[in-house]
Amino acid sequence: MTGFALDAAQRQFVEHVRELATRHLLPLTHGAEDGAGRVNRPLLAAMGEHGLLRGLFGGAPEEPPTDAAALRLCLLRETIAAVSTEAETALALQGLGSYPILQSGRPETVRRWIPGVVAGRTVAAFALTEPDAGSDAAALALRAEPVADGWRLHGEKAWISNAPEADVYTVFARTTPGAGARGVTAFVVPGDAPGLSGEHLDLLSPHPIGLLHLDGVRVGLDDVLGEVDAGFRVAMRTLDLFRPSVGAFAVGMARAALDATLEHVSTRQAYGGALVEQQAVAHSLASMATLLEASRLLVYAAASAYDAGAPRGEVTRRAAMAKLFATESAQQVVDQCVQLHGARALQRGHLLERLYRDVRAPRIYEGASEVQRSVIARELLEERSTR
Repeated sequence: MTGFALDAAQRQFVEHVRELATRHLLPLTHGAEDGAGRVNRPLLAAMGEHGLLRGLFGGAPEEPPTDAAALRLCLLRETIAAVSTEAETALALQGLGSYPILQSGRPETVRRWIPGVVAGRTVAAFALTEPDAGSDAAALALRAEPVADGWRLHGEKAWISNAPEADVYTVFARTTPGAGARGVTAFVVPGDAPGLSGEHLDLLSPHPIGLLHLDGVRVGLDDVLGEVDAGFRVAMRTLDLFRPSVGAFAVGMARAALDATLEHVSTRQAYGGALVEQQAVAHSLASMATLLEASRLLVYAAASAYDAGAPRGEVTRRAAMAKLFATESAQQVVDQCVQLHGARALQRGHLLERLYRDVRAPRIYEGASEVQRSVIARELLEERSTR
């Protein structure tokens, strides 16, 4: 990518992904009322069959997964989001739940879980949030009590995507009381582990979200991801990668909304001519297109910084900026597109109706917009202090 314009190979990749998503994924997605809120395993299997899940880790379909490539991940998420938000979310959750295993797991742990994730057979989940510790991850209370050769986990996780249906969870637990972010450890926990149970939550979401109850779940030394008491670093490395790609997801939704609206206002007749001939409508289109382009530039700047190995503070700051601006802008774009469509956009099953529901959540998960602003300000001040 030069100046954030796609090169020929990247354009070919985008077209390939769009074709796969349209032909093979969209027919497997649920309708507005049919099965929403459950893991769509046939959809994940199709993603695995066509090599899309391997792209989460930066590999081509014929290659083993390697370190994640942020730019490729963003291209993947933006392209699929423009076709189906359900398919995009299912893909992204596989990456979010499994990347800590690939990033920080022992070789035998990686071999146990990652091939199934890539094939779409193993459903992964990222279990960080708790009832009283959402954006403030340092306040985690789920405790890991030391026992012979390991720990037992006690507590709850809340609002966990893919719970309680996932086959494997990345779980963050407190191993050192009173140590804040420095006393958290990441563990891999099988979905069928004794003492692990859960329940679905009825949320506005096209994928399952639930509670997890951990009643003495046994984890061993081999189940630690990274180092003991260094789980917060595992979480932040994962979020630094996935936050820009949340922005890419938002860009894909906004693009789909704007494309549909351009078609609508160009053909809809009102006041003796096409709706687009109204200056207010034309100006609205211009503003939305500008927000969309600015979002895309921030997303791909953040992804490029990650892939280039930029300093950690810069990567974190750019990731937060990309997620903040792209998700807030997508909300504005989709809302204005609904306005220009009128009542028809609120009919159940209409593209804009689905986007209007789905565009809201990204402003909350993986750090709410307010958290992103705090992260940006913190990194700016730290950068100033080191000059």
